[in-house]
Formats: sequence, structure tokens, C-alpha cells
Amino acid sequence: MPLPPKTQYAKSGRAHIAYQVLGDGPLDLVLVHGWISHLELLWEQPAAARSLRRLASFSRLILFDKRGTGLSDPVPIDQLPTLEQRMDDVRAVMDAAGSERAALMGNSEGGPMNLLFAATYPKRTVALILVASYARLAVASDYPWGTPTEVSDKLLDHIDKEWGTGVALGALAPSHKDDPQMLEWWARYQRQAASPGAAAALLRMAYDSDVRAALSAITAPTLILHRTQDRMMPRAHSRYLAQHIQGAKFVELPGQDHLFFVGEADAMLDEIQEFLTGRREPGEPDRILATVLFADIVASTERAAQLGDHRWHELLEGYYELARRELIRFRGREIDTAGDGFFAAFDGPARAVRCAEAITTGVRALGIEVRAGLHTGECEVIGEKVGGIAVHIGARVAALARPGEVLVSNTVKDLVAGSGLAFEERGAQTLKGVPGEWRLYAVTRAA
Repeated sequence: MPLPPKTQYAKSGRAHIAYQVLGDGPLDLVLVHGWISHLELLWEQPAAARSLRRLASFSRLILFDKRGTGLSDPVPIDQLPTLEQRMDDVRAVMDAAGSERAALMGNSEGGPMNLLFAATYPKRTVALILVASYARLAVASDYPWGTPTEVSDKLLDHIDKEWGTGVALGALAPSHKDDPQMLEWWARYQRQAASPGAAAALLRMAYDSDVRAALSAITAPTLILHRTQDRMMPRAHSRYLAQHIQGAKFVELPGQDHLFFVGEADAMLDEIQEFLTGRREPGEPDRILATVLFADIVASTERAAQLGDHRWHELLEGYYELARRELIRFRGREIDTAGDGFFAAFDGPARAVRCAEAITTGVRALGIEVRAGLHTGECEVIGEKVGGIAVHIGARVAALARPGEVLVSNTVKDLVAGSGLAFEERGAQTLKGVPGEWRLYAVTRAA
């Protein structure tokens, strides 16, 4: 798994602005995050990391944390940066990164500053991309689709009381609202990106801002993207932008998510790539051949009861840390975790078997036993994950493995012939929910 880019600092007045640069494409692209951000934690979210690397595949991507958020200098809550100061921060980051001209991309609250920058500095703005954004957020007599005061007050109160618990995930990323990993990451992201007071003050400032007067002065080619069922931002905001920015291209995409990197992110990234480069990425295959690995802790319920919640959580973290280390070593890809289970995919069956053996052997030092199962088959690609009958077969094989054993289907055994792996036959087995009988084999040598 590639390492995230190095965090550097640009000086804007007396403030230090954290930024990163990734990619070497012919066009500089400055991404302005909405509301809050934390550059380094962002890379820990797989969907976010994948989307950022996709942007960097056709551009020289420049990321930064606005002052008062993330890794940039903190500021007093009553001295949060104005839109003008934020423009100065963007210029400072561009200068530090050696960028004379760039395309600007703003998601949500990152849009108004980009609009003002494009109108003020047209010579430094190659293009403008606005994702689920706005020129004005609050309702007004001539802006009826804005947020009513009672709604914004309720959200601000919610933030004040529940910040750092993953507040608003259901509106920002409804496709992940029941995903415990996403909720844990978003809660941690909130705590490290801004304090509760700063988060509320930034949102309050967003409700007070209005850059509609700048729209007629924008001359840069502009792309406006909005998902039709966005829970956080009504698409009327984007329609207004499209009507008031000359020559703007407006594209509505299916989906409910507000964060650009979750949900059907590829459709949005395709539009951005085509807008900036004139071409789209070749479509990803919807089916691939992969080896799936399932592993889980033997007698986990009993061990959890013996150890207690705190110690059990520590043990799980040690198990996952070891499994992820071996996954990197054998070039696998983590797909999911649930309870004490671990699900990964590989593009080579021999490496998958050796990874499973390394995990089952390594966890013994933690005082636990793990069983693992593998199968190779055609998998359906579902965003960052894989699915289909091959995945179900892999899970069923794992369920039949003995403590400390790596069990594989006959497909895996046949594909690794000549690799030095040795197996012991476990006979024909019936896999729950899978037609027919399957010959299974236990790994006896994985050196």
C-alpha cells in the first residue's frame, strides 16, 4: 500500500498552513475541503485515499488544511479566517508548491472561497470544479432554498453537544451510516480536525457568508457536480450556481452521499477527469479473478468473556495489526473486518496462502488461535470491495477450518502447483448455501 504524501508547511502571514503534493500530472489541481479537514487522517479512510490517488493520476494534486483546522496553525474561535484570508492561504500554498496556475476544486463549504478566488485571481485559475457546493447557504427572501434558521440552529446545537462522536455521518455519507469502521474514523477525524467550538464557529460563518456577487465575474471554465438525493445539500444550490456562472457545465449524478469520495465516487471522478483532461479513465472491470482470504479467532466469545471488554479490545487491535502487516508483506488488500473476522483479497493465490499461514502462526504469540480459509474465483467488483459466489465459498471454507489451520478449496490447490506449498486432503465437503461438493485441503507447508 503506497505511503501518503509528506506534509509540508507554507507561511501565510504569520500562520503556518499544512499542505501536501501528490502526482506529477500536467495540470495543478488544488483541492479545498469542506468545513473541516485533517490531511493525514484523511489517508486512513480507504475510499478517501483511493479517490485522492485517482485525482493525482491525472493531475499534480495539492491538498491543504485551512488555518484553524487539522495540521495548520490553530486560531482563536473568535478569530477564524475570513474568505479573504483563506484566499491568501491558497495563494501561499500554491506559491510554496511552485504552482503559478491551477484548477480549483471545492467540496461543499470549500466552494465559496474557490468562487471568490476565481473571480479575484482569474490569471491563476485554470478551471473551477464545485462539488455539492453553494454561493449562499442560509435562506433569504431571494434565496428560498437556503437553510432555515431553525434548522441551522438545531444542527449547531447538535454539534456542540455531540462533536467527536461521529455526528452528522448519516447526512454526509448515508451509504456508510451503518458502517462501524466509517463511524469510528469519522468520530476520530472530527476530534483531530477541529474542536467543538471551532467546528460550530466555522459552520456558523458558512451560514453568514454570501458570494453571489462574485459569480458574474467568473471567467474560468466551470464544472458543477451534485448528487440528486444529497441529504446535506439540496441540489437547488448547484442549479443556482449553474444559472449564474457563464458557460458553467452542470452535471447531476445519482446518489445520496455528500462527501465526494464515498458512494459512487468513480462517476464523479470520471466527470472531473474528462473536464480537466478531455478523456475518461477506462472503465474498471466489474468482474475479476481474485483469491479471497477469511480468518477469524477461534472461541472468540469465550475469550472475550474471560478477558473483559478493555483487554479483549487490545487483543483485537494486536491481531488486526499483525494481520495488516502480513497483508502488506504479501501484497494483499483488506476488504473488511467484522467482529473478530478479517477479509482480504489477493491477485495471486500462492501469496494469499502464505499470508494466511503467516497470520495463523504469528497470532500464537498473542495467545490466540486463528482459523483461515481461501478460495479463488471470479468476483464482482463493488466499489472498493468484492462480492459474489466466490466470496461466499471462501467464507464457508474458513468456517470448516480447524483451530490454527489454513484450509483451501481445490481451486486454490490446483492453481499453486509448483509453488512449494504442500497440502493434506480433508475430503469432499458440502458448503452451506453452495451447490455441489467441494474438495478441501489443509496447508501443511507454506515455506
